[in-house]
Formats: sequence, structure tokens, C-alpha cells
Amino acid sequence: MSITLVAVVIALVLGHVAPALVTAARRYHWYGHWLRWLDAQAGEAGFWRGRYGIAIALLPPLLIVALLQWALRAPTLVLGFLGLLFGIFALVYAWGPRDLDIDVEAIIDAHDPPTRRATIAQLWPDGVAVAADGPALVEAVFRNALHRWFGVLFWFLLLGPVGALLYRLTAFSAEGEFAPTLPGETREGARGLYAVLDWPVAQLMTLSMALVGNFDAVFNAWREARGNQLQLDSAFLGAAARASVKSELAEEAEEYAEEGMVQAMRELPELRDAMSLVWRILLLWMAVLALFVVAGWVS
Repeated sequence: MSITLVAVVIALVLGHVAPALVTAARRYHWYGHWLRWLDAQAGEAGFWRGRYGIAIALLPPLLIVALLQWALRAPTLVLGFLGLLFGIFALVYAWGPRDLDIDVEAIIDAHDPPTRRATIAQLWPDGVAVAADGPALVEAVFRNALHRWFGVLFWFLLLGPVGALLYRLTAFSAEGEFAPTLPGETREGARGLYAVLDWPVAQLMTLSMALVGNFDAVFNAWREARGNQLQLDSAFLGAAARASVKSELAEEAEEYAEEGMVQAMRELPELRDAMSLVWRILLLWMAVLALFVVAGWVS
């Protein structure tokens, strides 16, 4: 738990202090070369070109990381320190690969339409139509928060470095830059695995959103979007986020009206409130982690 807490702080700090360095470090070209090699070696048929073929791509790098993770668990001071560094590096490496808050700030700071369209496009996967209306931006912020931050964090908590790398490689295989290089059935299998990895994280994010935002609005939107059903669809997260942000903006307007003030004009208010809500959720997760760390020290 303490490793996770330190690693999250370092990942966020490095993203602001040395964004170019962090971006340069988060290179996955080796995975693209590996996928192309596998595709070249496979025939026209076979396991690789089936729905479960993505396992062939994921297992070797994950096995290497798992062996390193296991080797560094020995109860000695040197190996413990190396294990700490390895955990921090794994989380920083899998985080992102672009920093969400920096992308959102770039959208807010872009005042001319072409620049703003280009920065907004950073929130959408390649090949997906870009929308710039308020509700779409709210959903995009939370989709990116799930894929860039919370998905990596959740699986790192459960499985350690191998979990963080599992999530990031699956993301690249399902909808990232390497997805087009995969055979159709293999890519569909990667998307199915991605949905499995996303679903519990989206549920926890929605619960956290209800705790730090408007509980009734989030709960009703979650239920209407069938979040209470066991299906591998995380669309309920976007619906809950839109409802929560809409509720907060309405409450803010009501407060201004009660005080006899004109509401301050802000550009892209939905985007700002969505990012603020994401930060509150992350702070809640880190507070819970800190409580577990303190409880471990006390016990």
C-alpha cells in the first residue's frame, strides 16, 4: 500500500515537473515490434488469429515482470528497496501514457478554434468522432480518467507491477496505437479483456463519485444506465459523471442566485467541473490508501 501511495504521488509530480522526460520514458515500441513479429510468424489460421490469441502477446512480457516482482519480494533491505523502486517505475511507466490534467488544461487554455479542436481530440481514441459539447467532454474526461489513471491504479493494487502492465498492454491492444496491427478476432478478444478489466474499476469510480459528489444524482443515473446489472459495459460511468456535473453546476447557479450575484462566466464549465470531480475521486482513493498504510503501521 505504501509503495502504491508513493508511486501515485511520484507519477503525478513527474508528469508536471518533467513531462517531456516522462513521455519519453513511456515508450512501448517494443510491444508494437513484438505484435508485428507474432503476426508475421503466424499462418493464415491458428490460435493467434482467434479471439484468445491476445494471450500469446501478453503472457511473455507479463511473465518476465511477474518473475522480477517475485524475486524482489525477499525480506532483505536491499531487495526491499529494489522492490520499492521497481513498483514505482512500473506504475509511472503504465500511468497515462498522457497526463489527463495537462490535456484538460491545454483545452481550457486554447482559445482559437483550431487549437482547441486539436487539444480536444487528445481525449478521444484514434478513429472515433470527436465531440466538443459539454456532456460529451464530461464523459470523455471520465473515460480517460478510467483508462489513464484509475484502471492502472486498481490493478496495480491487486496484482502489483504485473497488474499495471497487464492493463496498459491490454489498452494498447484494444484501442491504442497497436490495435490496427492485430487480426480482427484477436483485437476483439483484446477488447473483451479490456472490458473485463474496466468494469470493476468503473464501478468503484462511480461509488467514489457518489461519495464526493451528489449521491442521489449519481445513483439514479447509474441505475438508469444499467450499472446495477452484471454486464461488461462501463457506459454507466459516463452517465453518472454527466448527472453529477450537471447537478453541481445547477447547485452553483442556485447559490449565486440566492446571494443576489451574477454567476461568474467560465469557459467550458462542464470540463472544469468534471476534472475537479476526477481529482476528488483520486484524493479519496489516496486517502483510503493512506488509512490502510497507517493501519498497517499501527498493527
